[in-house]
Amino acid sequence: MTAHRPRKRFGQHFLHDGQVIDRIVAAIDPRPGDRLVEIGPGQGVLTRPLLAAAGSIDVIELDRDLAGDLHRRLGQPSGLTVHQADALDFDFTALAGSDRIRIVGNLPYNISTPLIFHLLGQADVISDMIFMLQKEVVDRLVAEPGSRQYGRLSVMAGFYCRMNRLFDVGPEAFHPPPKVDSAIIRMIPEDLSPGDLELLPRLEGVVRQAFSQRRKTLRKSLSGMLTETEIQAADIAPTARPETLTLAQFKSLAKTLPPEP
Repeated sequence: MTAHRPRKRFGQHFLHDGQVIDRIVAAIDPRPGDRLVEIGPGQGVLTRPLLAAAGSIDVIELDRDLAGDLHRRLGQPSGLTVHQADALDFDFTALAGSDRIRIVGNLPYNISTPLIFHLLGQADVISDMIFMLQKEVVDRLVAEPGSRQYGRLSVMAGFYCRMNRLFDVGPEAFHPPPKVDSAIIRMIPEDLSPGDLELLPRLEGVVRQAFSQRRKTLRKSLSGMLTETEIQAADIAPTARPETLTLAQFKSLAKTLPPEP
């Protein structure tokens, strides 16, 4: 069989650096019985050691050729289940059963942000996520209020998860090398309280609206959603800009809205 040529439309950059692979596997620390799910296994360089340690793994691969070849490439292992599917549409809750799942992967950089939002919406069945992402996306995930990288992704990921940036990875670790640096992040979903779950739709709406015009003041960016008086009632200055607000302050703004019916 001829070697697989990386496909630009799928954002394929195949990890080949053995030291980086070992560091990622060590960070994941797979154990027997773990409910592992890998997004974008590609040629299986992470799949192989993860499967050996855990005994079984589900993988989600969009590329039909890679999905069809993975069993052969890894020696026909019995514990490997391949889902030829788009992770953006995938129902991860179906894999959880009575146990929470651990999701890992070298995420395609062209869909990483919408994919993370998709996963956050199913965070209640996930115990942790360890991803290789474009360094810029990791910067945004862990950004603090007031920084240039801070935005909607930072706020909502912080609502759902505790996050730790682990280490950076240079382009030379991949074939073909991407034009950007990469980084590894661990995301651990929190157990949300009933109050947080009830607040979530309002919080999502406020955060989305605020950062749709991030350079404008809250008075302007939230116009039509909250009045200046309502913003002040949340103990926040209407002249503040979205990127200066903490998660707690966004939650205060959301609480001023009536609950959705």
